[in-house]
Order: sequence, then C-alpha cells, then structure tokens
Amino acid sequence: MPQLLTLNPLRAFDDLSLLALRLCIGSFLVWGVWDNLLHRDDMTEFVAFLSANGFVAPVAMAWLSVIAQFVCGLLLIAGALARWAGLIMVFNFIVALIMVHLGDGFRGMFPVLALIFVNLHFATRGAGKHSIARLFEAR
Repeated sequence: MPQLLTLNPLRAFDDLSLLALRLCIGSFLVWGVWDNLLHRDDMTEFVAFLSANGFVAPVAMAWLSVIAQFVCGLLLIAGALARWAGLIMVFNFIVALIMVHLGDGFRGMFPVLALIFVNLHFATRGAGKHSIARLFEAR
C-alpha cells in the first residue's frame, strides 16, 4: 500500500506526539487546580460545589481530587509513573462524570470523557521514550 495512503512515516513521531500529549494534559491538570492550592476562597468554592453535587465528605474529597490532579499532572509532565497517574485520573474523572456531568448531554460531558480516554491511553501506553521513566528502564 502506498505510504501516501497509510502515512506510515508518521510513526517516527509517535513518541514525540505522546510527549506533547503528556505535556498538554499534565499542564492542564496542574493549571486546573493551582488556584485551589493557592487561594482558600477557590478551595472553599470547590468544596461547596462538591457538597451541592452530593459528595460525601466534600472537604476531604476536594483535597483528594485537587492533590491527585496536581501530583498526577506533574507526573505526566515528567513522564514518571505515567501508568499510575493515568489510572488515578481515569478514576477521578469517572467519579466526576457520574456525580456531576451525567445529565450534561454529550457536548457537556465531552471534556471529562476526553480526559478519561486520554488518561486511559497513558495508563495503557505509559510515558513513552521521552520520559524520566525511560531513564530508569535503561538501568
């Protein structure tokens, strides 16, 4: 089959595209919770949001979610423990989907669904060649 049709030469960029995806999603996760970590009012607002959506122990759940997203975001950026970070984020966003976004329709659910499936990719694929994890695999 002609390479123009299959685009097989693009496989050479597989690990670079995975790096770009890790950097993008990891940065998004860190950015998304940064205000909650720095400003008490933002965390209080998040706790109230979780409480209004029926979460048990909203203070604990807010801190757990914020810390998980922050740490997993950093792990994805570095490419360390990417499978674990992916699994933890899959769980985090499945909970968000069920507890908050189920009634939002497909368009409203799409961002959280995208985060679930991208993190599922990290959980199954790992960090790739351009990562801290790769340095330890070589030893």
